[in-house]
Amino acid sequence: MTLSTVWGIISNILDICILWYMVYFLLKNLKNNIKMVLIFKGIIFIIIIKLLSNFLNLYAVGLILEYVIMWGPLALIIIFQPEIRTVLEQLGRSQLLGRHKVLSGSERERLVTEIMEAVEYLKKNRFGALIAIERDVSLQEYIAPATKIYADISSQILESLFYPNSALHDGGVIIQGTKVTCAGCVFKTSMDNKLSKNLGTRHRAALGLSEESDAIVLIVSEETGRISIALNGNMNYNLTYDEFKKMLYNELTPKTEIFYAADDGGDDNE
Repeated sequence: MTLSTVWGIISNILDICILWYMVYFLLKNLKNNIKMVLIFKGIIFIIIIKLLSNFLNLYAVGLILEYVIMWGPLALIIIFQPEIRTVLEQLGRSQLLGRHKVLSGSERERLVTEIMEAVEYLKKNRFGALIAIERDVSLQEYIAPATKIYADISSQILESLFYPNSALHDGGVIIQGTKVTCAGCVFKTSMDNKLSKNLGTRHRAALGLSEESDAIVLIVSEETGRISIALNGNMNYNLTYDEFKKMLYNELTPKTEIFYAADDGGDDNE
């Protein structure tokens, strides 16, 4: 086997890997971004109409669609500039192997315990709260203009930050690893028209952040005391205390750890 043959095999593998990651990134963002889904549906619709016009010999429709296809990409760049910029920012912020600190078992237990104690207190007293836990996608754009905290996680800190008389209680809090990084964050609200009108600003901000990142976003309603979690563009609304704790713990647990735990359980049953 010659050197050129080996290099050809390596370049083909590299080509496939890069293409696979591009497709994966596109599909991931399509799933989490409502506006991108609409763009994708529109492109598919135009392609289908174009194929039908060619099959049925619809000259006028086909001619118009040729111009649409020719100038469509430029129009999309102009019309959907904010959405495209958001996707490019996510690509720049994301890292292939992940960037967030993988918590040890004890760190994860402590983080969940402190958050749940704070959530129980906030729920009981009807103090609104919005807490984002950063994962692979960086939240630096929200951290930069916010009030820096950089303190070890504790229920007392979270409770004091969301106390009604606190200057920062209306904003969100970002947690990185086991640190409360900042407070007073302003997140972009979701533009999903299907959302219930009963959802307040906190819930819309939480959903908006979950649509453009993989953060775990925790919400305590000021009006009702209900607790919810926004994940991947979906709102898990009005959870029980146990449901909330279980979902939080599961999302903080690395998938490989869950996989190995399942394997161990399977061996014990044999």
